[in-house]
Amino acid sequence: MSKWQAIKVFGLIGRNVDYSWSPLIHNTAFQALGLPCVYTIFNIAAPELVGDALTGCRALGIAGFNVTIPYKKTVVPLLDELSPEAQAIGAVNTIVNDNGHLTGHNTDIAGFAAPIMPMVERIHDKPVCIFGNGGAALAAVEAFRLHFRPSSVRLMVRNLEKAEAMLEGYAHSELVEPHLTSELDKPDSERLLCECGVIVNATPIGTAGRSDAIRSVVPPERKLLHEGQIVYDMVYNPLETPLLAEAHAAGAETISGIEMLIGQAARSFSIWTGQEMPIDTVRNTMLAEIGRSGAS
Repeated sequence: MSKWQAIKVFGLIGRNVDYSWSPLIHNTAFQALGLPCVYTIFNIAAPELVGDALTGCRALGIAGFNVTIPYKKTVVPLLDELSPEAQAIGAVNTIVNDNGHLTGHNTDIAGFAAPIMPMVERIHDKPVCIFGNGGAALAAVEAFRLHFRPSSVRLMVRNLEKAEAMLEGYAHSELVEPHLTSELDKPDSERLLCECGVIVNATPIGTAGRSDAIRSVVPPERKLLHEGQIVYDMVYNPLETPLLAEAHAAGAETISGIEMLIGQAARSFSIWTGQEMPIDTVRNTMLAEIGRSGAS
């Protein structure tokens, strides 16, 4: 009689997220370490179905999830416990199932911080700028607060009401200065970005396949980027987004979203398995796959 080894199942909760690189990342890591685990995608069509999905998770013993757009806040009241990071920003991107007890974590904060940790002294006590008003933007705000101590965070948004909604309940909202992106079109707006040590795109603008794929969040004709700045784009497809191309041309240091993607995944992997993700193996596998798919 053959014996079957129980396989732990992990997956990504989201909507229309078949494009995600998360299965490649985690399955590469599981295989490299010889772990009996598999990672897949769970597309959930509507927010009202998320509770049923988590009930199914408990019943089936699915070991854990990542959570992405648009459900990072939806899952929060449905969980049994939150980590301090998830509690701080009211958003979850990683769930652990411990015999039916679901704990929510947020690894976007650590994932965002990872590639810029060597630059702490360059960032301390300078203003930084983030484009966006969603969970990824708030994770970046919290990462700056926890690890880098900037003088302020300038949040560039198209709608101030959405910025206020994002910051509602955030205990450190006094650090954040919301500004309308339309201010960048004004002649005297240079200081908004030019003074910033780091500029972050936490929006999907510039993502391959979108109608705004060829656009940068920073108007290139305004020449607002310069040498000495760090320009960080959370978009990871393509590897060089319009924003990063603009920053590179201006002499700024650039960071691709692939680094945050791997960083947050590595933290999730560690929470689930107790082991360190083989990051170099994962990165090399991803870059090879991106090259084959023409996503670079």
